[in-house]
Amino acid sequence: MQYRALGGAGMQASVVGFGAWAIGGWMWGGTEVADAIRAIHAALDNGINLLDTAPIYGQGVSEEIVGRAIGERRDEVLLATKCGMVWHLEKGVHLFNTDDAHPREDGQTKVYKYLGPESVRYEVEQSLARLKTDRIDLYQTHWQDKTTPIEETMAELLKLKDEGKIRAIGVSNATPRQMDRYRKAGPIASDQERYSMLDREHEKDCLPYCEKHGLAFLAYSPLAQGLLTGKIRSDRKFAPGDQRRKKPRFSLENRLRVGAMLEQFRPIAERHGATLAQLAIAWTVRQPGCTHALVGARSPEQAQENAKAGDIELDEQELLAIQRAIDEHVRREEL
Repeated sequence: MQYRALGGAGMQASVVGFGAWAIGGWMWGGTEVADAIRAIHAALDNGINLLDTAPIYGQGVSEEIVGRAIGERRDEVLLATKCGMVWHLEKGVHLFNTDDAHPREDGQTKVYKYLGPESVRYEVEQSLARLKTDRIDLYQTHWQDKTTPIEETMAELLKLKDEGKIRAIGVSNATPRQMDRYRKAGPIASDQERYSMLDREHEKDCLPYCEKHGLAFLAYSPLAQGLLTGKIRSDRKFAPGDQRRKKPRFSLENRLRVGAMLEQFRPIAERHGATLAQLAIAWTVRQPGCTHALVGARSPEQAQENAKAGDIELDEQELLAIQRAIDEHVRREEL
């Protein structure tokens, strides 16, 4: 496993991190808690030390599972979670209504983007309790709230840092302009954004920004919710509540197109003794500015496979070959 600095926070994080959205079950067709705990243990056993979760992932379920899993192994973990997607009050910007399974118009739970100082403090305390810990290593604003000045949010985060409840501050789903405002108010360590072979818009903004200013860039959904694993065949059926069930990205046409692209990667993967998923993860962390990839796993086998991607080093010729295949098959306006 390779390790890289988490920005200027003074922490070394595995280039492959464990993304804990799916184990919360919400929008993923439910969860098997025992399997999720074993997946986290397998990740730790195979060199992953960066675990990323959020309160909204199952409305606390993911954090609770992570807290149960790390237990006495807490000191092995760089624990990352978030604030700013709230359902305990109705303030900020209304995002959606949801039930326990997925967002829906008639859902009883109303979710808002809100980063008011009093809410941030409340969320920290709730997360600490669910995670069964006394500190959060990386605390990130999940989505940006236009109703609260960034400076007010950052002032509260700095207080929490001074109190030892959080060790470093990060952002997610933020623009360079917003990051400028955060950085003027205090140090941030990282930016987390959606990034994969199919999602490359941040090559024009956040990736070069993070590289220029020494911030870690945490890529979420680097396997495009499983589409880049090569395991989602044309006959795959998604369970009720699984968000992929109705996404155009997972249409038969797109699955076939991505499958054809992945087949062109196969000789490279075979040279490294790697799976197609491992190759896609290794490609992600070799892109300029991208320091870490957060990859979901719902079983020990998936976690172990993901971790091994942290040992793969692609050379320039292999990166060029992969890029040619991406350019041939990916029409970004559709994927």
